[in-house]
Amino acid sequence: MLSAFLSAFRTPDLRKKLLFTLGMIVIYRLGATLPSPGVSYGNVQQCIKLVQNGSNGVFSLLNLFSGGALLQLSVFALGIMPYITASIILQLLTVVIPRLEQLRKEGQAGQAKITQYTRYLTLGLAILQASAFVALARSGQLFNNQCDQFPAIPQTKIPMWLTVSVIVITMTAGTGVIMWLGEMVTDKGIGNGMSVLIFTSIAARLPSEGWSIKTSRGWPVFALIIAIGLIVITAVVFMEQAQRRVPVQYAKRMVGRRMYGGTSTYIPLKVNQAGVIPVIFASSLLYLPQLALQLMDANHPNALYTFIDRHLIKQNDWVNITVYFLLILFFTYFYVSITFNPTEVADNMKKYGGFVPGIRPGKPTSEYLDFILSRITAPGALYLAIIAVLPNLFMGLVGNNKQNFPFGGTAVLIIVGVGLETVKQIESQLMQRNYEGFLR
Repeated sequence: MLSAFLSAFRTPDLRKKLLFTLGMIVIYRLGATLPSPGVSYGNVQQCIKLVQNGSNGVFSLLNLFSGGALLQLSVFALGIMPYITASIILQLLTVVIPRLEQLRKEGQAGQAKITQYTRYLTLGLAILQASAFVALARSGQLFNNQCDQFPAIPQTKIPMWLTVSVIVITMTAGTGVIMWLGEMVTDKGIGNGMSVLIFTSIAARLPSEGWSIKTSRGWPVFALIIAIGLIVITAVVFMEQAQRRVPVQYAKRMVGRRMYGGTSTYIPLKVNQAGVIPVIFASSLLYLPQLALQLMDANHPNALYTFIDRHLIKQNDWVNITVYFLLILFFTYFYVSITFNPTEVADNMKKYGGFVPGIRPGKPTSEYLDFILSRITAPGALYLAIIAVLPNLFMGLVGNNKQNFPFGGTAVLIIVGVGLETVKQIESQLMQRNYEGFLR
């Protein structure tokens, strides 16, 4: 692997792509630590220390995706989340709106139009999210009302409305820059740009998360967490690579004076066909009761307030874990059903003379693919749910809801998935130049 890595840097064009990607990552991390104008950097650091000693469950996922930039209210505080949200919304609307479905089928030109819509929606969501986070920072709820003595946006001679407007504009512009960085990495670097940036954000948080566990619980627990992490990563790599290969045979056909077809291939149906999207959906829904709790009167709690406070807020409670587990199962089946259309795949195969051996083309092929997909989605959904609830199960081990288990849930799924995809791209480019690859 080391010799292959050296071979990649000896290749001029591949070395240029790797260095360009590293340069974009450096710029991204610099923007994640650069405070927005009007934000007191010293006060924000004091607030973060106070939050780390308590619980920050509502914004922990968003802070993870931004690489810790959200709580610092930096230029790149919103991170990649507005773009991810916009992409998911457009993908779901494609099933509902015929115009978007038509654009998706038009190939590169239609995809460029959908990408343009995604950019516009990302900026709109960025304005809304930036306004919400600045309002939460001013009221202290972003830091769980634990740092009233250290206001993140202190009062100055400049009018507060002007300061807030500048911060919102800065964060929105930062989101636009992040989109540009991601597209530049995709075009001129290695790997999918947006995936590489979110990989960088999560990886940047792992050392501090791990060291905080060592500080609070000692070396034995820290060593146990590392061992569990290696086991989890190994299982994730195995499951992410698992697939069911449906054989496809193409009949020979004459087009003009040329003979086409007569080849054998396969349709790779991944066990984890949905990726990490069901975990994000389930996490977002579980945060809604926590946000609703902040709107209720804590001085006069009712039965609903007590139930949410006792069971849904505590991430290591059996009710929270059960609801989280069931939501992931539901969203896995839901997302797979809208992203993979067996009827469309069967029609395309029939159009080009393809068929599954032993299965008639058309509707029987569609039913066969749907049968296989429903069977392999079950272990995929269970795998996603088990990996996602690991942080909740180990919450007591790492410090009674004060620290996050760093090798479970969304973090490890994204890190392993993006890492495997990036290594495959480098591997393919090395193979084109007759060099020995990473995986050999």
